[in-house]
Amino acid sequence: MVSFPGRTLFLTEDAGLLARQLAGEDLAWDVNDPAQKLRDDVSTDEITPGWTCFHHGAALGRFAYLGLTCRDGVQPVGEETVRRGGFVISVAGRRRGKGSSREQAPYAERAAGIRLLVAESFERIYRQNAVNLGMLLTTDFSILERVRKGREIPLSFFTGGEDPITRGVIEAGGLLPYTRARLAGREAPPPVTTSPRGMTLVEKIIARHVVTDPAVTGAGVPAVAPGDACFVRADLRFSHEYVTPMAAECFVEALGLEARVRDPGSVLLFRDHLSLLGEVMPEERKARGLLTLADSLATRQEEFSAAQGIRLHGAGEGICHSLVLERHALPGQIVVGSDSHTTHAGALGCLAFGIGTTEVACAWLSGDVRVKVPATIRVVLKGTRPPGVAAKDVMLALLAHPYVKGGGAIGKVLEYAGEGVTALSVDERATLTNMAAEAGAFSGIVAPDETTARFLSERRGTPLAEARRACEGLASGEDAVYDSELVFDLGALAPIVALPGDPGNGVAISDLPAPVPIDIAYGGSCTAGKREDMEMLAAVLTEGLARGKRVAPGVDFYIQFGSRDVKEWCREKGYLDLFTRAGARLVEPGCGACINAGPGVSTRDTEVTVSAINRNFPGRSGPGRVYLGSPYVVAASALAGRIAAWNPGA
Repeated sequence: MVSFPGRTLFLTEDAGLLARQLAGEDLAWDVNDPAQKLRDDVSTDEITPGWTCFHHGAALGRFAYLGLTCRDGVQPVGEETVRRGGFVISVAGRRRGKGSSREQAPYAERAAGIRLLVAESFERIYRQNAVNLGMLLTTDFSILERVRKGREIPLSFFTGGEDPITRGVIEAGGLLPYTRARLAGREAPPPVTTSPRGMTLVEKIIARHVVTDPAVTGAGVPAVAPGDACFVRADLRFSHEYVTPMAAECFVEALGLEARVRDPGSVLLFRDHLSLLGEVMPEERKARGLLTLADSLATRQEEFSAAQGIRLHGAGEGICHSLVLERHALPGQIVVGSDSHTTHAGALGCLAFGIGTTEVACAWLSGDVRVKVPATIRVVLKGTRPPGVAAKDVMLALLAHPYVKGGGAIGKVLEYAGEGVTALSVDERATLTNMAAEAGAFSGIVAPDETTARFLSERRGTPLAEARRACEGLASGEDAVYDSELVFDLGALAPIVALPGDPGNGVAISDLPAPVPIDIAYGGSCTAGKREDMEMLAAVLTEGLARGKRVAPGVDFYIQFGSRDVKEWCREKGYLDLFTRAGARLVEPGCGACINAGPGVSTRDTEVTVSAINRNFPGRSGPGRVYLGSPYVVAASALAGRIAAWNPGA
């Protein structure tokens, strides 16, 4: 039995109502009162704004909900106010914890005293991170009345309906104690016993990787089905400096200084998230020692890398997702990383998905990760894209689809198929798989084909025959069972932007009610720092220069490369000179403005940005308003001084 002596915090849309709770008032909750409407779509960026994640441990409790934005853009939560309030329960609406996979978010809630999370629905990674940390979660609001009356709650209330592994993790008090017990033979998940059946591509990959005995290298079962719970061998495990130190701390605290990472050759570390932070951090935050704190994360990662013999990609080499796609991932593999956009690599036909900090530490120890086999949604792209329409427009249309926007894709796989996908380059496919994260999906994947084989041959020097063999047999069966199917006619698509606040706010540019002047145009990030993205920018700027156009007065245009390899390719193509002549500022490879940590961020709430990144949650790229668009749209807008589509030749 468990009890929750303490207060309940309702994360309401009304800032005044939330402020009153923080000041000591206990809310007499009425679910039918529209004035008490709960915040939907609370993102991890709001629970823990990026800069707060330079801290770790109990210090994170100071910042819980610091970026939470209520109606009219008000942010009523201050430092320490949640922890001082004596709250043990936190209540929100739909899709709680969407966005970044940062485990610092539920960790901060726990460090602030929160023990129980209640919501209408949870995003997959956030939910899993909270469970891994030993927190309790439910979508059953009846628990609030039971707690109010002082009743104890049986643990079965939280384990009911869960798969056997998740039940074991909850009962053990978190993933680390469960993992230690599993490797010691004290815990054992039930075997997967699904009979042979028609499987999707992702189900086939999972079946081949199921761990039947953690002490045995070999793995695999004949078949799996959605809902099966298992551990799967990971071919590639990676993390970046935002996460590695916290995971290393968990690893050492749980296992001791002499603990060794299993198979370090399949582990990669990256310094990419904070390498450009010093160029944009406000002086006030530098004075508070935050830049020093951020730099110390990289130092701790370097120390862990050296101690464990793990390869570290250094600052300026590239964004982790970009480099994993360009250099490391292979068709049919399972790739896990400390970031929700690990799904990027699914463009090569591998199952790639994000994991949290605790899962990173456990994967270092065991070499595997737990999976509840996800259902698959087949996303069929028919027809041919009109000129000026990119994969980004496809994704913004998908995210605005009522089924997806309503949470229908949460925890599922988006398998992209159809003639429209076949015609895409691997780079453009990566935009689709990358932004599966914005749908709340488990992953995104494209079956490997001749385009995939040629990518491996041309980018990595793999002999073409060998690359083709790597792609063989990796397709969904004709008798595969899909959860649902979504069909998009590419010929009917027009350039789209997502309005500020959420990537799901997509509208056709032609439907904007009035011109939208911009202050910043940003092309870059893992989503839009690939070769194909640079081709799009170059096409628009070449045409603009030929017509005597440069970046519009008053607009700052930034172009950032996903990797050093992409930058050097642009140099060979003459694009660096082209971009500079057009008036763009070139930014070294790194995450940068996408996470409010590099050139291209806004500095005032009145500034308007049009950006090719993947997320525009409040505060994600500074205090201003961010519209999302394709590289075509970003470049055309930079030249026009307002949000604009590119109509080639018009």
